[in-house]
Amino acid sequence: MGACSRRGLLAHLGMTGGLLGLQSLLAQAAEAQAPVNRDLLQRPTNDSPRVKRIIYLFQNGGPSHVDLFDPKPRLKKHDGEKPGSDFVNDVDAKKTGVWLGSPFDFRRYGRSGMEMSELLPELGNRHADNIALVRSMVSDHENHEQACCHMHTGSAISGRPTMGAWVTYALGTENQSLPAYVAILNPAGLPVDGARNWSSGWMPPLFQGMPVRAAKTSPILNLDPRIAADPARARLDFLQELNRRHRQGREDNLELEARISNFELAARMQLAATDALDVTTESAATHQLYGLDKPETEVYGRELLLARRLSERGVRFVQVMMTGQPWDTHSNNSNQLKTLCRSTDVPVSGLLTDLKQRGLLDETLVLWTGEFGRTPFAEGKDGRDHHKRAFSLWMAGGGIKGGVTHGGTDDFGYASVTDVVRVCDLHATILHLMGMRFKDLTFQHDARPQRLTDFHEAQIVKPILA
Repeated sequence: MGACSRRGLLAHLGMTGGLLGLQSLLAQAAEAQAPVNRDLLQRPTNDSPRVKRIIYLFQNGGPSHVDLFDPKPRLKKHDGEKPGSDFVNDVDAKKTGVWLGSPFDFRRYGRSGMEMSELLPELGNRHADNIALVRSMVSDHENHEQACCHMHTGSAISGRPTMGAWVTYALGTENQSLPAYVAILNPAGLPVDGARNWSSGWMPPLFQGMPVRAAKTSPILNLDPRIAADPARARLDFLQELNRRHRQGREDNLELEARISNFELAARMQLAATDALDVTTESAATHQLYGLDKPETEVYGRELLLARRLSERGVRFVQVMMTGQPWDTHSNNSNQLKTLCRSTDVPVSGLLTDLKQRGLLDETLVLWTGEFGRTPFAEGKDGRDHHKRAFSLWMAGGGIKGGVTHGGTDDFGYASVTDVVRVCDLHATILHLMGMRFKDLTFQHDARPQRLTDFHEAQIVKPILA
């Protein structure tokens, strides 16, 4: 081989770099042309799933971890004292108040001895050994809208698909007469940030959640089950034929595709699935288990009973929301927590008991979390402000190791310091339990493959897995 001049070497390297760049562009173009899931047909997982479906109990507003799940004796010892300069309110440093110890006692529950607040006796006494409690969560943002968006989509910037949309896109539905993704709402009103909590973002609208109101009548507006079966079947067949004709030549119109799919799904629901939303068919004992027999627990109990009924019928992802941001305890923290726990503790315990009795808990993942925690120091006299540096959540069901407490915060509950879990780690763990490889689950958008766990190098939280 003859000697190569400097100019020749540079030319050769330039051409090699150009070929590599071209290869990369061709690979991206090929991925962009890869078929995109545009239906809700059931699809296989990458690996053997530990669970088939998710019930996501979202606690809008940010529950106080130091009053519910994270006992801090030192915080109580220094109650009323001013924190040092290392402890600031991230919302507004000038609002940093004195240390505010929890007025509630913590108790050890179950064989595991898991410590939880006296405000959660049903969850503690009945299910401490079924749940994995994570005390070391952190968020990227301290405002409700951005933190909710972060928890649901993996990013504090709006416009991305929610976790439910990702699961629906990847796996489809088990029941073609029901949505794959449902958001159950309190009939009193929408949660903070509204429909973005169950949006499909830049994915096709087909994968967004269907809102269902936990109302005694008409959970889904305009869904009328009174049509006789045979004429309704014929009408549905005729409607589908018209839709097929109208769709021809308009295959790229995703809004049209989603609209047609939703109309046809609504028709199928009229024929086959309205009973899923009728809780009156449940026994009196089941109503009592969920708290439907008491005014303070009736509404949330109905939400969770609907969640169980939809989940057992094949709805892949059920997301339960509350009105507004009830856990947002800027003032009167202790009394608000008493009211909130009285209205939710019995229904949540009832859901776990019911799933377990029916043999459904092993194939269902239940997630209880808010968007962030609350400050361990006071806002005003007896409130707590938003807090992104530390919060707690728990999970139960298939693939989860019960009776486990994972991670920890400092002596005041100010910052997560041991085995810190980020939102991306939570998402990676959930996808793993559903049988998906979180690095491989992608959707082509803005000329690149996007992921639910895009913004950090996510890790599966293995210590909480069975």
